[in-house]
Amino acid sequence: MAEFDWYLQVNLKARHLRLLVAIDTYRNLTQVAEVTHVTVPAVSKSLTELERGLGLALFSRTPQGLMPTPYGDCLIRHARSMLTVLHDARDQLKALSSGAEGKIRIGMLPASASVLLPQALSLLKQRSPSTNVTIIEGTTEALLPELWQGRLDLVVGRLPAPGTLGSFEERELLEEPVVLMTGLHHPLARKKSLAWSDLCDYAWILPPPGSLLRDPLERVLEANDVPLSSDYIETLSIHVVRAQLRVSDSIAIMAVSIASDPVQPLHVLPLSLPRLVRPVGVLWNRDRGLTPSAEQMVRCLEEAARQQSARLGDMAHA
Repeated sequence: MAEFDWYLQVNLKARHLRLLVAIDTYRNLTQVAEVTHVTVPAVSKSLTELERGLGLALFSRTPQGLMPTPYGDCLIRHARSMLTVLHDARDQLKALSSGAEGKIRIGMLPASASVLLPQALSLLKQRSPSTNVTIIEGTTEALLPELWQGRLDLVVGRLPAPGTLGSFEERELLEEPVVLMTGLHHPLARKKSLAWSDLCDYAWILPPPGSLLRDPLERVLEANDVPLSSDYIETLSIHVVRAQLRVSDSIAIMAVSIASDPVQPLHVLPLSLPRLVRPVGVLWNRDRGLTPSAEQMVRCLEEAARQQSARLGDMAHA
């Protein structure tokens, strides 16, 4: 074990980490050689040297290609994490040397953060124009692994159930209700009062299965004897929802702020929904902590949430 420890601490280099990730990605030495611009014998030699130095078999040859052994799986996971840390250091050093103040990578849950996040970004850019931001839209299932692995600094949107957080730290930002909505032309938009049974004849635009809103919505509809018809579209895209509501008689469920957009207003159906989901908030990896730029972004999110909360209060009393 002394040789094993020595190799990891002294001989393991960034090129070994990149080699492991490349082999895991392509599972074929010829493809690895092509993308790394070296020869196949050179790739094979590097892998052999790494396995000999560790005294462990990292890959096994199968008809499906090179498959990681349990040792390989373990080292590949850490290799990806270490490369992410190195890339972060590179980006931060580049930013400092160019006069920029940093870079933030944010995952956004589009159906719940599409109003809050742009307001927070506007505040950030007013205060720190040289802080650069990358935004990636996705579902909770797609974004949380990226946050855990360090490829994202923050995730903004509806907070998941507390029992699923693990090593994530959360901060609640905004208690924003969700509502049922239609286009302004919809037959139900002309009615001053509604019963749940009035919804039965219309198509739906639904959040996809597994998303935070889908199961709670189905439970509410079932409790009010509203069967989901076979006529529906599933999407988390606000752009698709808006467009479809404008050209069809569908019904959708989204945050109330989306319906109040002065440029593209929608109609909120006067049916009371219970609290279906947790507040909008921000998540980060507790074990990695926050960079100064990410801390500043969290402060901007908090301020934008206070401003939006005040607007929602004004809407409620209007």
